[in-house]
Amino acid sequence: MALMITDECTSCDACSSECPNEAISEGDTTHVIDPDRCTECVGAHDEPQCQLVCPVEAIVADPAHKESKEELQAKYERLH
Repeated sequence: MALMITDECTSCDACSSECPNEAISEGDTTHVIDPDRCTECVGAHDEPQCQLVCPVEAIVADPAHKESKEELQAKYERLH
């Protein structure tokens, strides 16, 4: 499942540089995660790095983009 950034985002930009897939960008009012690039860090790290650095815990699972670990790994391999 891809991750998403909620309205709680303060646009601090801590998460952008942590993403190994460059899935996080600046939106109109908050940062956004491209679900086509987000692998929840599967293939790169043991856990989502963006969630670890988010000071307001605004990054959560995106229920609209459910994927298995195998699907996330395959997406990571396609991206890299």
